[in-house]
Amino acid sequence: MTAPLTPHDPPSNEPGTGAGPTKPAPGDAFVPADEAERRAEMRAEARAELRQAAVIAAVVAVSGVLLGLLWAWLAPRVPLISDGKAVYLKNSEGEQAIGADGTFALLALGFGALSGAVVFWLRRRGGVPLVVGLAAGSFLASLVAWRLGMWLGPTSDVVAAARAAGRGVVFDAPLKLAAKGALLAWPLAAMAVHLVLTALFGPRDPEPVPDWTPSGDPDVRA
Repeated sequence: MTAPLTPHDPPSNEPGTGAGPTKPAPGDAFVPADEAERRAEMRAEARAELRQAAVIAAVVAVSGVLLGLLWAWLAPRVPLISDGKAVYLKNSEGEQAIGADGTFALLALGFGALSGAVVFWLRRRGGVPLVVGLAAGSFLASLVAWRLGMWLGPTSDVVAAARAAGRGVVFDAPLKLAAKGALLAWPLAAMAVHLVLTALFGPRDPEPVPDWTPSGDPDVRA
């Protein structure tokens, strides 16, 4: 006769047997569904804010073309004259050069205030990426306006312009921005206007609701 077959013992989950369930690897801890959904929403919102900031920076930077056109049109010209050997200022006490810097600064302040107000009106919620995009776009717009205005203004080759004009004939000096600090007028104005509007009309955090007991007395906790 043969011995009856005995069933194999079920796998043991006791430590040391090597047959128990494997431990989860670090970082594989269980994340609740609501927490995972909240994180996904935060990442999607951050990506949306970055895209909006990039669009705002690009639009504001392109608007610097209009500032450059206005500066080249409205800036006063500095008159020069040549005696055939050298070039001189026609009026050594003239303030046209200062007027060119002032014109750029005033126009940039106006454009900065307008861009800050428009960005706040379009995106009242604000956010750090939006403010950074506005500041970066404003500075790029100033650079675009500066270079474009110089390019549209009188030629930078003074010698060639003097030869073309002739001896004793007045001609215009190149359009320059002597005070480079005027390049900050647009971003400073945009930041100031946006900050003021946000402080006055921006969204507010909801007021905390007091915790009351059913009896009507405040719930005082130790």
